[in-house]
Amino acid sequence: MTSIGGAEMVDWNLAVATATRLVRPGPEVSRDEARAIVGELRAHARSAEEHVREFSRMYPEGADPRHDTPILVVDRPGWIKANVAGFRAVLAPLLEKMDKRRSGLPGGAVLGAVGGKITGVELGMLLSFLSSRVLGQYETFAPATRDLPGGPAAHTGSGGGAGQGRLLLIAPNIVHVERELEVAPHDFRLWVCIHEETHRTQFTAVPWLRDHLQGEIQSFLGETEIDPATLLDRVREALQSLSGSREEGAEERSIVEVVQTPAQREILGRLTAVMSLLEGHADYVMDGVGPQVVPSVSEIREKFTKRRQAGAGRLDQALRKLLGLDAKLRQYRDGERFVRHVVDQVGMDGFNRVWTSPNTLPTKSEIAKPADWIARVHSRAES
Repeated sequence: MTSIGGAEMVDWNLAVATATRLVRPGPEVSRDEARAIVGELRAHARSAEEHVREFSRMYPEGADPRHDTPILVVDRPGWIKANVAGFRAVLAPLLEKMDKRRSGLPGGAVLGAVGGKITGVELGMLLSFLSSRVLGQYETFAPATRDLPGGPAAHTGSGGGAGQGRLLLIAPNIVHVERELEVAPHDFRLWVCIHEETHRTQFTAVPWLRDHLQGEIQSFLGETEIDPATLLDRVREALQSLSGSREEGAEERSIVEVVQTPAQREILGRLTAVMSLLEGHADYVMDGVGPQVVPSVSEIREKFTKRRQAGAGRLDQALRKLLGLDAKLRQYRDGERFVRHVVDQVGMDGFNRVWTSPNTLPTKSEIAKPADWIARVHSRAES
């Protein structure tokens, strides 16, 4: 347990309680409808697996069942609990570092107790906002909980025995969006499952990808400035940028960007490139598989893209900008453009060289200029 004087620096239970109390109810469905929706989503997730693998030409190594990961259909509170467990696992090294740094401070126990409550409430508020907007999620670092099983333990790297992932499908959100867009429910549910199954395939077919991402995340967290005075200065800079009192001509950035150190920005550049690749690849595969198995894929893509760009309203757009979530939308667009260009030029097998090693992943600049990636990776391979 990461704590100061017996009080955890993040009150995880309070985070769950806050989020579940604030989360909005999902669309109204009968018990029989809910049971049918859950069954259909599970069936679609399984059928999507073969479609994705055949189109992407990505297959898990061997037939070891331990490479498999669970597929879970959850409600909004279930998604919240799963993500709190994931945050707790990923942030553990950082919180332990902060614990050691602050344990000797006068009044450390009181500060830890109060800070843990505040952070728990803030995290809960953030998760309540996000829990109604996520359709599906592949949890890369997913520890098993009493309510939600995780994947098999990682065999290599610094995973510390953590689960190897699980696929979550958030049923009420999928139903809400399909009704809002007025699209065929069967087609939309399968379309969503194809996107999320692509993420599952990426990590089961590329054994080193999980450890590489975890290493980058831990390096990012390891560079976190935990000196209270320095952190206060950065938060003040963030508030000034949001209030409009920043210097004229200064770049407008989110809180997430402002509180980073230079070293973290460098690491984040690499992480952004990887996430753009993963999201863009999932969108490309989803639309590539779609015409074969989803009759109304063109209508769904057109309506969904408009919804994604527009957001749910002014408050939603403000929160996205504040938290840096608008960068997620760019990842879909830029990553899909990268994948499409590379596949058009060198074919799917040529594109799949991207999964050879961390050295063949595209850089942030190569995501914007895929021809540079082709020249670097394919010229090196040919020579």
